[in-house]
Amino acid sequence: MLLQRVVTVAVVLPLFLAALFALPNLYWGLMLAGVVLLAGHEWGRLAGYSGAGRALFCCALALSCGAILWWDQESGVGSFIRTLAGKLLYGAAALFWVAIAPACLLRRWRLRGALLLAAVGWIVLLPFWHALLYLQPMPIRLLTALSVIWVGDTAAYFVGRRFGRHKLAPTISPGKTWEGAVGALAAAAIYWIAVWALFPGRIAHLASGLLWVSVMTLLGIEGDLFESWMKRIAGVKDSGTMLPGHGGVLDRVDSLTATLPLAVLYFAYPFSSI
Repeated sequence: MLLQRVVTVAVVLPLFLAALFALPNLYWGLMLAGVVLLAGHEWGRLAGYSGAGRALFCCALALSCGAILWWDQESGVGSFIRTLAGKLLYGAAALFWVAIAPACLLRRWRLRGALLLAAVGWIVLLPFWHALLYLQPMPIRLLTALSVIWVGDTAAYFVGRRFGRHKLAPTISPGKTWEGAVGALAAAAIYWIAVWALFPGRIAHLASGLLWVSVMTLLGIEGDLFESWMKRIAGVKDSGTMLPGHGGVLDRVDSLTATLPLAVLYFAYPFSSI
């Protein structure tokens, strides 16, 4: 399994980086819209939609992506976030990940109803897609945010396997431990300090940066747990089978759906000078 995961990353990551640096923002957004639609199809599976229901949900997601792309092309790349619709979208994402998702996990709420599940899927996936779209013209910022999550995920995996004794959420994701979560936080903090030390003057606020990576890491764990909870409700192990060793697209981006909107808010407003 670990070898499959490594091979998949070795194939997908160079393609991702090539697209990040080579594609114009419009084509980058279109490419990622395709990826998000695959994730949307998997979400429909977790929600228990029929084939027609999945198609309808994906159409709504595609129309939302298309409208935002059109706005950014007409008004300037990155301008959507300054609109009322953009602020409402990110406000909804913040409310969901700060209040609603934790309540679902703590109280083991089972989300029911086609419209509610569609709204949750839309809030999970659309801000994630837009965050990637918004940050593409600033690739160092995007890679910095992604690296925080990748470092934390890797540390949580290895620390949890070596030292894990206390289950973090045994009824949702038995493999996760408190020791792994602490390892993720420590690794993310060390990573940020190293970046700050290697590039003096590029990051203005070490303290706010440490707070940011800590919140990012915690939200990444929450995003992972939320998708695990949805899979447990649906009675499936993985959201799909597209990525060998990883499962589906949702299985690979679950942490990022919760964290990249925060990265946009951090970089879009005067907290950092990266």
